[in-house]
Amino acid sequence: MDSFETYKAAQKKGWANFGQMERETTPCAARLVKHAGIRAGQRVLDVACGTGVVSVTATLLGARVTGFDITPELLARARENARDAGVEVDWQEGDVEKLPFGDASFDAVLSQFGHIFAPRPDVAIAEMLRVLKPGGTIAFSTWPPELFTGRMFALTASYLPAPPPGVSTPPLWGDPNIIRQRLGAAVKDIIFDRSTMLVPALSPQNRRAVTERAAGPMSRLVAALSESDPEKLAEYRREHDALASTYFSDNILRQDYLMTRATKV
Repeated sequence: MDSFETYKAAQKKGWANFGQMERETTPCAARLVKHAGIRAGQRVLDVACGTGVVSVTATLLGARVTGFDITPELLARARENARDAGVEVDWQEGDVEKLPFGDASFDAVLSQFGHIFAPRPDVAIAEMLRVLKPGGTIAFSTWPPELFTGRMFALTASYLPAPPPGVSTPPLWGDPNIIRQRLGAAVKDIIFDRSTMLVPALSPQNRRAVTERAAGPMSRLVAALSESDPEKLAEYRREHDALASTYFSDNILRQDYLMTRATKV
């Protein structure tokens, strides 16, 4: 197994418990689907669909949706969500860097805080655009590097072993200039918008405890340091809590994010 495959295998395992954060991502799903202009009858691909909140939201509007994710535990939860909503979604397991779909298969390709974790952005975005029809919509939600979640991922990465050469950091997907570069001449009419995730929490520490269980990079960090270097883990937690406290007030942690939409030429 090469270094990229090893890295992705760790991601697949690390995100298995992300379902604990589903309630927080559900309102964001409706905003992304609206931002993308999803309509009844469209064929939609939801990349890194997680627990399926975007897929189900789009299906309820009448779209024909394929939800695609690398982690089987999340797809199991997505199937439950679809059953509860009374909708049919085509759930498939796989890797965004190797989408198992033909060229120009979808009217829209979406991703909510998901494709950003693919290790090679150029490969992931090329695949997402390959399966999108000319004139189709690509839309995604991402974390700006200068705001809480982007800064939190950067902090977490500073405590983890260096990734394989060529792996990009997820928060770079939150920079409009980098998004323009990565989409390049393959798209036109790029539109950005911002929104806010308001996360209930009793304290920054309370919120960290949830993300340590649910978010892939933090789960890997805790697993790596709990026994090998508990002092370093304690240092990380102090830094995290200090960062989070600057975005925390009245039992709410504020996480602003970026939404992007563009049309494939």
